[in-house]
Amino acid sequence: MSRTDFNTLLEAGAHFGHLKRKWNPKMAPYIFMEKNGIHIIDLHKTVLKLDEAAAAIKQIAKSGRRVLFVATKKQAKEIVAEKVAAVGMPYVTERWVGGMLTNFPTIRKAVKKMATIDKMTNDGTFDNFSKREKLQIARQRAKLEKNLGSIADLTRLPAALFVVDVQKEANAVKEAKRLSIPVFAMVDTCCDPTDIDYVIPANDDATKAIEVVLDVMCAAIAEGTEERRLEKEKEAQEAEAAAAAEAPKKEGKPRIRKAVKEVVDAEEAVVKEVVAAVEAPAEQPAE
Repeated sequence: MSRTDFNTLLEAGAHFGHLKRKWNPKMAPYIFMEKNGIHIIDLHKTVLKLDEAAAAIKQIAKSGRRVLFVATKKQAKEIVAEKVAAVGMPYVTERWVGGMLTNFPTIRKAVKKMATIDKMTNDGTFDNFSKREKLQIARQRAKLEKNLGSIADLTRLPAALFVVDVQKEANAVKEAKRLSIPVFAMVDTCCDPTDIDYVIPANDDATKAIEVVLDVMCAAIAEGTEERRLEKEKEAQEAEAAAAAEAPKKEGKPRIRKAVKEVVDAEEAVVKEVVAAVEAPAEQPAE
């Protein structure tokens, strides 16, 4: 069963493409028709591609890996921040910092610097600085939080990238492709889908269309995460059951050894009695 339907996408305006003169010929397979100089996206293909992308992203979440969402255009900022944070995935909604993927260790150092400033604030070290130094550090902390706060818990490269508006986030896509990181993206009729692994043909300018697509993707991630949790619980229960089954066997060994020892001791006692009877001097007959 599809995760969304034609009518839902239609109501959200996902079918509206760009002007015909701005189109990219590589998007031709996903275009249904042209009306009043505007290309109309084939929503039947959008439904199929959206289901395909959701299935793939679910498997990534199920394996315990992370998906980085990138959407810096104003139509998508709030929606991405709200929905992606709810499923515990990292996201970038302010500015794509150059080298965020290809120079990831440096980005991690900047995140650690933010944590160091927080530690200084908590242990009282921050109070020893002058007023000017405090102001400079506070500004630096605010800047780091704005650009990198949403990826603070991203300790290693993401397993995949989800992009809203391929043209605007071209640098992010280039870095992902350079590192062979699969890219999921909403692709409009003016974009080049060549570097996108999972193309979702849809209007990337309509807030409602972005929301519908994100709802599907976040629901798939939530399902994958839940299945992973259930599998871990099942494995833990099986391990406990196996440990409980092994326990009686380990406890039974001392009892067996004790029983064997009792039998051996009894046999030795009988042998001693027989030997004592044989070696005892015979009684002298009465005169």
